[in-house]
Amino acid sequence: MKRLFLAALGVAAITSAKAQFDEPILADTVKARALKNVEYKVEMQGSVSGNKTPLWLNANRYGLSSLEKTNGYIRGAVERTLNTDEGRKWGLGYGLDLVAPFNYTSKVVIQQAYVEGRWLHGVLSVGAKEYPMELKNNELSTGSQTLGINARPVPQVRLALKDYWTIPHTKGWLHLKGHIAYGKMTDENWQHDFTMKQSKYADGVLYHSKAGYLKLGNREVFSPWSLEMGLEMVSTFGGTSYTFLPDGSSIVKEGEKGVKTFWRAFIPGGGDVGETTYQNAEGNQLGSWVMRLEYDGDLNRYALYADKYFEDHSSMLFLDYDGYGVGDEWQVKKDSKYVHYGIKDWLLGFEYNFKADSWLNTVVLEYMYSKYQSGPIYHDHTKTIAEHLGGKDDFYNHYIYTGNQHWGQAMGNPLYRSPIYNEDGKIRFANNRFSAYHIGLGGKPNQFVKWRFLCTWQDGLGTYAEPYIKVKHNASLLGEVEYEFHPDKKNWLTNSTLKGACGADFGSILGGVNYGFQLTFCKRGVF
Repeated sequence: MKRLFLAALGVAAITSAKAQFDEPILADTVKARALKNVEYKVEMQGSVSGNKTPLWLNANRYGLSSLEKTNGYIRGAVERTLNTDEGRKWGLGYGLDLVAPFNYTSKVVIQQAYVEGRWLHGVLSVGAKEYPMELKNNELSTGSQTLGINARPVPQVRLALKDYWTIPHTKGWLHLKGHIAYGKMTDENWQHDFTMKQSKYADGVLYHSKAGYLKLGNREVFSPWSLEMGLEMVSTFGGTSYTFLPDGSSIVKEGEKGVKTFWRAFIPGGGDVGETTYQNAEGNQLGSWVMRLEYDGDLNRYALYADKYFEDHSSMLFLDYDGYGVGDEWQVKKDSKYVHYGIKDWLLGFEYNFKADSWLNTVVLEYMYSKYQSGPIYHDHTKTIAEHLGGKDDFYNHYIYTGNQHWGQAMGNPLYRSPIYNEDGKIRFANNRFSAYHIGLGGKPNQFVKWRFLCTWQDGLGTYAEPYIKVKHNASLLGEVEYEFHPDKKNWLTNSTLKGACGADFGSILGGVNYGFQLTFCKRGVF
């Protein structure tokens, strides 16, 4: 059933762009506008910390950050967005975003480099681009567990239904959007430096992501209610992995190649290299069920949302087959017997937004729990013991690949302690079993000033394989104020912003007390 669902989702995302399309508002009379309305951005940032850079001065910045005591960058970007051609049948977008950093993991960062085209509703993008989170507040949330904004963008080819498309014959009530993408990870050199080639690393790893979202709601009949539900999935596959034994010898595993491995990344199947009797789906497969229920009134907006993370059938469907025989029939499905797993490991959130300018516009509350992971026992059925239990999921880690990370940063939610914090040269998530409480506040008292405040409390247990001796705790804080210079005063500060932020960590999960200050100046304009 899962395969049929994913296949239908992928086909819908590709083909729906060709389906019923409302005629554009504007006539498509101008054929060459590729160099018009090109925007530029120049940005400078500096951070100073007493120890490591605090969590919320480092996290959810698309990987453009550093843990070093002093760090910074100069950034220059040019971009033509697809929105420039809104209302026309076709659209063209592109961008180049280069960074000269100080005390980062790279001497030069190509943060974004992409070109994309739109025909009707379908968008084809090629290159590395920052994609925001879906169904969550990108400034105040801790982050999505699957498709987050915490790591550097992966260069990819991406086919998307970018905005909700209304499905015909539903009277305007049912809408669909989603994407399918294939790309390649770019952190090989960082992995070599970080591990000194003495612990697990992987080269040439391929990347796949897909997502589909259904929305039930109709603004045309002035209904303020909407319900969005979706599935987000990621797979890393292919490439060559290197693991090391206690005696210093290494095991090299060449990932599968060819068209079939791309298909198995899309529809999970097959098995990893070297697996025989007990096979997992090929590659590192993970994902989330996501949902958002929203009331959008004239002045106020309320929302409840959820993000249920999974890494295999047990945590995806809460159900696993457990009716095998014994002896010569140990691989035969004999009985209608199943194991039911607890419905846990959620990110649950509430968001309130007051739309008029105010000292307090937005409130985000989140609770996150990842301690269960289908339970503490994993046992495959054997000739003598028929019971099958699929626990110890080990979120974000993988026994062949380096887990759900890119350049040392978690590709999902940063509360899973990123490998970049590790001081032993091992690329692994050392704290993936935790619970956390989070509050995010934001305000915009006038057109020039806006602010945000984040506060997160976390209890960590480590992992099932390497648990902490006792529970560890951590509190992370952020206070940030941004000022936009008066746009009507025509001088070099027009369309510029100045942002100051203070952050702090207290506790043992992230390595003790961290505190720091960050200053960012940004200038935008149109050529």
